[in-house]
Amino acid sequence: MLARSLGGEVCYADSMVVYRGMDIGTAKPTRAQRASVPHHLLDLIEPSERFTVARFQAMAMEAIEDVRGRHSVPLLVGGSGLYVRAVVDGLEFPGEDPLVRGELEAEARVAGAGALYRRLEALDAVAAAKIEPDNVRRIVRALEVPAITGRRFSEFAEGWERYDPARTRMAGIRVASEVLAARISHRVSAMFAAGWLEEVRGLVERGFGRWLTSTQAIGYSELARHLDGRLSLEEAREQTVRRTKGLARRQMAWFRRDPRVRWFDAGEGGASEITDAVDSYLRDP
Repeated sequence: MLARSLGGEVCYADSMVVYRGMDIGTAKPTRAQRASVPHHLLDLIEPSERFTVARFQAMAMEAIEDVRGRHSVPLLVGGSGLYVRAVVDGLEFPGEDPLVRGELEAEARVAGAGALYRRLEALDAVAAAKIEPDNVRRIVRALEVPAITGRRFSEFAEGWERYDPARTRMAGIRVASEVLAARISHRVSAMFAAGWLEEVRGLVERGFGRWLTSTQAIGYSELARHLDGRLSLEEAREQTVRRTKGLARRQMAWFRRDPRVRWFDAGEGGASEITDAVDSYLRDP
């Protein structure tokens, strides 16, 4: 609705909708929504491929220039805060070393995420505090960077606290915590009803458990463990709801730090009322 009103096209800033075949659990837009307004930065790679924010940054810049080239308005939409900042503020990211990363990934498979996380806490407590203890992909990255640069991973994020007010106009929707919690539970139930378990079953048959990056997706790892006999279906659902609520809290904390975000409270007036308010704000010169 908002994109149509502004004559815009949607550019997703989401670390999980980039994977093909991971549709239900990442809440990708429907075919009807995609037909109504052009959507970009979805279904970019296979779940077996490794994906980085630096790679996303390059693809997003290209997509945005393509939208502008058609004299349309690019609307960056999504909740992956670092992906948003990468595009909006042109953040710089340290390089990579496949050999070092491979060694760390092999260690994670043998010793477990906990062992690597404890090492990260000793090496870079600032970085560790911002990473989930079971997020192997991010832990490996935070250990890879100092191994190849000699600098702590958190040092590269020091410039992330500087916000350029002239680069963009940002709007955020704020929902009461109890309402948000209920919506999360309802959405997870709807995803199960839509066939999420079968979607994950197909991914597992293709080797999902061996894919380091995509296996971090909330719900997918829980359902994979259910199919492997390590969790009951109800346990998988409960853990998915809990992790989603935690993600929502971290997302809000991230975006609240950005002084450029103008917040709009989702009240009782319905979607059209808040859409009109955001539309007016984004049009304001």
